[in-house]
This record gives sequence, C-alpha cells and structure tokens, in this order.
Amino acid sequence: VQLVESGGGLVQAGGSLNVSCVAFDDGSMVYDMGWYRQSPGKGREAVAISGWDGERIIYLDSVKGRFTISRDFTKKTVHLQMNSLKHKDTATYYCYADTAQSNWGQGIQVTVSS
Repeated sequence: VQLVESGGGLVQAGGSLNVSCVAFDDGSMVYDMGWYRQSPGKGREAVAISGWDGERIIYLDSVKGRFTISRDFTKKTVHLQMNSLKHKDTATYYCYADTAQSNWGQGIQVTVSS
C-alpha cells in the first residue's frame, strides 16, 4: 500500500491546517487509518486514528476538541482538520494504514509559529 500525503505547511499559532492522505493499494482491506506525528528528539505518537468499523475514533488527549479526523472508506482517504494550532503541534505528520501490516506515508511537515 502506498500512502500519499498532502497539505500541511506553516501557520501562526491559533490558525488552521489540513492534511490529507490517500491509499493506493492492490485491493487490500484497509483497517485502521489515521495520523501519527513526530517532533525532533521525540518518539512517534498517535494523533488521530479512525477504526475499520467507522465508529471507533481515537484522539491524542492534547488535540481533543481541536483536531478532527474524517475518512472516506470508498476512496480510501483520510483527512485531519487541525484548528487552534499550537506551537507544540509542530511536527512531521505521518499517515498510517493498517492492512494486516503497518503502512506509512513519507511524512509531511506542519510548523506552527508562536
């Protein structure tokens, strides 16, 4: 499965950004799909995950109420709308898709200036 990300960029604190990801696959079933992020010197953390059933959604505590994940199962896309961005949200954001194995996008930079 190839994951292609788009969006991201630079925004001032308090602003909004959107990142999107599309999965190009061989017809494999995509289970969980969502976003992780990694800042320099830190480990990768799950930001928002959409479960395979379309009902289970998990958010990192620090982004609850500010970020919204949406998913199109037919198009195999996932989007992350990020509002009220904070400097600490600065990171490389990675799209993730579970097809009985882990698949990762190349990463896209989100920078929030304070």
